[in-house]
Amino acid sequence: MKKNYEEYINNAIDWAKSHLNSEEYCFICLAFVEDALERSNNIEIFGGDTAKESAVLYEASMQTGIPPKGAFVFYDCFGVIKDERKNWGHVGLSVGNDEIIHAWDKVRIDHFLEVEKLSTAPGWNKPKFIGWVPMERIMEGFQSKVY
Repeated sequence: MKKNYEEYINNAIDWAKSHLNSEEYCFICLAFVEDALERSNNIEIFGGDTAKESAVLYEASMQTGIPPKGAFVFYDCFGVIKDERKNWGHVGLSVGNDEIIHAWDKVRIDHFLEVEKLSTAPGWNKPKFIGWVPMERIMEGFQSKVY
């Protein structure tokens, strides 16, 4: 039976909140939001290899207002991983009330614009808000996992 988007969203947020303060997802923010959606709903979604690639793929810059609950919220974020400097991007999951849950130094909840003021790792620029993508767009073409 197919769940409605609100159920997918609530499951993802509950899963994400169960990981608050975890350092397991440091530098892998896209994996965090994808895991929140996929693992809590037993589905698989398809996006880019980095948060920046996903932002471009999903056309995040088309929506720049306050992100609704369940949206993936994207940022430009330049830094170095494995000796490669590029715009890896950053992403969080909107929990509503202008806040996102995201993996930074640890899994945390911040106002979506305050993310731009967070301290960064050495060699990284501060993130810059790009926009957001609604859950309906993220879910296009998802697949149920078969076990």
